[in-house]
Amino acid sequence: MGTIYRALRRAIIEQALEPGAKLPEDAIGERFGASRTIVRHALGQLAAEGLVELRRNKGAAVATPSWDQARDIFDVRIAMERLVMSRLAGNLSRAQIEQLRNHVAEEERARGNDETLSIRLATEFHIVLAEMTGSAVLERYVSEVSSRCGLILALYSRPHSSECAVSEHRAIIDALARGDANRAISEMEKHLESVAGRALIVARPNKSRDIKDILADYSDNGKTNGTAKSSGKTKSNGRNGLKR
Repeated sequence: MGTIYRALRRAIIEQALEPGAKLPEDAIGERFGASRTIVRHALGQLAAEGLVELRRNKGAAVATPSWDQARDIFDVRIAMERLVMSRLAGNLSRAQIEQLRNHVAEEERARGNDETLSIRLATEFHIVLAEMTGSAVLERYVSEVSSRCGLILALYSRPHSSECAVSEHRAIIDALARGDANRAISEMEKHLESVAGRALIVARPNKSRDIKDILADYSDNGKTNGTAKSSGKTKSNGRNGLKR
């Protein structure tokens, strides 16, 4: 089940599987050589995270947040990431600051060259920050709400400049490195409001790819093993990873 869950989750985050896309148990099971029961468990886990909708007599589909839900989700995210900033400002080690700067350098390299990678790295930046607090609760909920924001952007956003996101991430790191909690919170709020502001209530055209073809990209060549925690970066060791 773990392999199917990770593959579907990453395909959703990277917007290969778009909001509203049907997730037929038989097709997914065939792709992974798994029973429908196992697929159903994986879909249930994703539904608990708000990434999948389980519709009675209609099967599962990638979640489609309404515009009203979208604003609420961004407001919740802003509140949580304020807390992340207050926990981290002045408490990051040099190694952690370097890790964050290296992550943003990866974002810079992906910008304009690999949209899928760029989307994933932008999301992972926030998850890595949450990990560095050492709080499993913050890590879990920031990860979930960041992924749900990705669905919102897939539905409503106009093409936006990833250069903006990169520069905004750098401003956040600079404030954290200086130990300026108020500035870090301000930069994070400005960044997330900017992300929300780059969204329009305009549905994007569906790519209309067969789900088995999409998931082939996530089940072959070990691609399903890629997560925020295994993206080639050194994970912080909880609160012990913070500078005292």
